[in-house]
Amino acid sequence: MKRILSIALIFVLAVALAACGNKDEAKDNKKIVVGASPAPHAEILEQAKPLLKEKGYDLEIKTINDYTTPNKLTDAGELDANFFQHTPYLEIEKKEKGYKIESAGNVHLEPMAVYSKKYKSLKDLPDGAEIFVSNNPAEQGRFLKFFVDEGLIKIKDGVKIQDATFDDIVENKKNIKFNNKQSAEFLTKTYQNNEGDAVIINSNFAIEQKLSPQKDSIAVENGKDNPYANLIAVQEGHKDDEKIKALMEVLQSKDIKDFINKKYEGAVVPAK
Repeated sequence: MKRILSIALIFVLAVALAACGNKDEAKDNKKIVVGASPAPHAEILEQAKPLLKEKGYDLEIKTINDYTTPNKLTDAGELDANFFQHTPYLEIEKKEKGYKIESAGNVHLEPMAVYSKKYKSLKDLPDGAEIFVSNNPAEQGRFLKFFVDEGLIKIKDGVKIQDATFDDIVENKKNIKFNNKQSAEFLTKTYQNNEGDAVIINSNFAIEQKLSPQKDSIAVENGKDNPYANLIAVQEGHKDDEKIKALMEVLQSKDIKDFINKKYEGAVVPAK
């Protein structure tokens, strides 16, 4: 009899534990944890919270101030997704660090811009001008495009501009020098300190310092056919998870697009 009771008790406990496990799993499936840069990424996610709540999901936002931690945490499964990067950066991270991460879709573009306290246009730059840019290798072609479009620099034939590096420069009419010793987050201070002749700044850092790419820059990036749209990244094989699909539906919705256009006035634009 005791043996039968013990077996019965074990069975009941097993069923109870399984039920608890199923409840915890169901709860986890209704929670979305996203690591994001403070602005505009986390701000956009805050706007998405109530819209996701209507779909039955709780969004938890973990604000991260650097460009290296989010992919590491996503790859390890500590985040459901991250929101801070574009495709060229993601591809370099995957190649260099072996991350098993993929894009679930684009959300917005932050038009990069050139700022200067000394000159009114790129053509006004003097011979030997020093341009401060970030040390992000994925964006060298993005920096160069400003000067290629103005006819100040030429790159090797056959090299796509988004793949170009400083080593691909074959003609440099004004002997422009690119200083890429700093991380992107420090370039607003470089600009405020009036260092160099011009500074190229990512919009997310510019808007944190109340700089408008449309009003304060001497050149702003064209959004047409731009490969640098910011995306939601997830572990490989998870972009079709129901909660990730719900997240993308909200972030690509008209409500979020309208919010982006109204709040950022061209400093951030919805992805095409």
